[in-house]
Amino acid sequence: MGDSPALIEQAVAHIEHLCGAQAQRAPLYHSKSWGYESVSDYTNLGIAIETDIPPTGLLQAFRSIEHLISPSPHRDADGNYLDREIDIDIIAIDEMAVSSKDLTLPHPRMHLRDFVLVPMAYLAPTWRHPRLGATASELLDRLK
Repeated sequence: MGDSPALIEQAVAHIEHLCGAQAQRAPLYHSKSWGYESVSDYTNLGIAIETDIPPTGLLQAFRSIEHLISPSPHRDADGNYLDREIDIDIIAIDEMAVSSKDLTLPHPRMHLRDFVLVPMAYLAPTWRHPRLGATASELLDRLK
């Protein structure tokens, strides 16, 4: 929703400020909505950035950035996805595996989403999923 490239740039600027580092960027990736019906397509940007902030701290900070940019809810009363102006996900942190109530790393559905795998393959071609043992490119081939 809205001016996606401008909203994405705003989010990246906040993330770079938070982390104190410049993000490496994949090209913008456009795709159909995933997990719900929408007339809007997705505009995605994958980034990689160095940080010492622990995963739960990043998650809290990213939620704050989302709310700052777009305070509208991301889900309806039944828990279904809604169109939104910005959505920031942590896909992976190195080869870390985390499983908690609030955060699962790598992202539990990353291997099902081309809009995640294409930027991931660009940014981290040698990265291997710690649970599935495959690179993003290999996971993308499996998806196709």
